[in-house]
Order: sequence, then structure tokens, then C-alpha cells
Amino acid sequence: MSEKPSPFVFDDSGEAKRHAPATLRNREAITKILRSCLPAKGRVLEAASGTGEHIVHFAAAFPHLHWQPTDPDPLALVSIQAWAAEADLANIAAPLELDTAALNWPVKSADALICINMVHIAPIEAAAGLMRGAGRILPPGGALYLYGPFIEDGVPLAASNAEFDRSLKARNPLWGLRHVGEVSAMAAENGLTLENRIEMPANNLSLIFIRN
Repeated sequence: MSEKPSPFVFDDSGEAKRHAPATLRNREAITKILRSCLPAKGRVLEAASGTGEHIVHFAAAFPHLHWQPTDPDPLALVSIQAWAAEADLANIAAPLELDTAALNWPVKSADALICINMVHIAPIEAAAGLMRGAGRILPPGGALYLYGPFIEDGVPLAASNAEFDRSLKARNPLWGLRHVGEVSAMAAENGLTLENRIEMPANNLSLIFIRN
């Protein structure tokens, strides 16, 4: 079953905690990749933490790291706090409001940066801002991890991704799947190099950029 429609569909029962069904399907696969690119110690910033389910899972899987969730949506911040409170993990900081397109971020430094299922569900300025921020806050050798569906030269677009792209643009003309080349070019402008491209379940990709 495709996970494509679910990143922006939440199970909202009226409780503070929100639920994104895709999280349960992709978190283990993402955790496996993160083991190869996260530092041995330090602070990991998550941009667009959404419901908060991913960062709670990662904080439990990587107890040696300190995790900083962020999101621009006030309801998401409430959900993140609720999931974190339930998990009761000492290595999750209080969530911060962060719009990646903003020129100034509330976080001035991090040892790694992750962003899952955001760049296609936001205007391109959000991706450009993410790259600017990564270039500014990451140390040399620090990793930026992206996950989601992308378009690539020479790689046929899966039917589920093509339909997902159409549905995103129908929802908001400024949304849509981004081209790996376009994202990589924005990264290069900010001192980051695409080091690894990994195929993931449900026609998604993991892209790992390293700060030069």
C-alpha cells in the first residue's frame, strides 16, 4: 500500500497528540539509514517534526544524542510536546517554532539536521531555506538527511508518485515533488554536497548531504 497521501493526513481525535499513519510504516527504515550518518554525540535538529512521532522514536533509538524538534504549525508543536511527555525521554528538548524559509532560526548550531516529508508539502522557498539553514548551523562534516519522494533524471516516475504530485499541486499549486538535481543545486550553493542516495520503500528516497 502506498504511503503517499498520508504525510499531511492526520488522525485527529481531538486529543493533543496527532497521528500520521506513514510514520509507523517508514520509521524503522529511516532509523536504519540514520545509523549510518548521525554523529556519535551531539545535537540533532529535526525540521518540520509534524506530529512528533518520528522524533520520539529516534530519541529512543539514539539515546546518546540530544534531539531538538521544530515545526511552524502551533498545533504540531502541541502534538510534539504531548508525544514527548508520554515518552518521558530526557534527550528530547521542548519543541521550537521554526519556519525553514525564515532568515533567522531559533537554533544557531546543530551536529546534524533531519527533515522528513517536508520539501514536497511546502513552497520551494522552504527547501531553499532549509539548505541555507543547514549551511549556516552544521559543522564541517555534519549531515543533512532528507526523506521523501523525488523526481530524478533517467528514473521513471512511479505511478503512485505521479498521482501524489498531481494531488499535491491540486491542493496547493506551490507544492509538488522536487527534482533531486534542483535540491542538490540549492545544497551546493550553501556548502553541502549530496553524498548518498538510497532507495526506500514506497518509492521514496533518502538523500544524505554533507557540509563541506
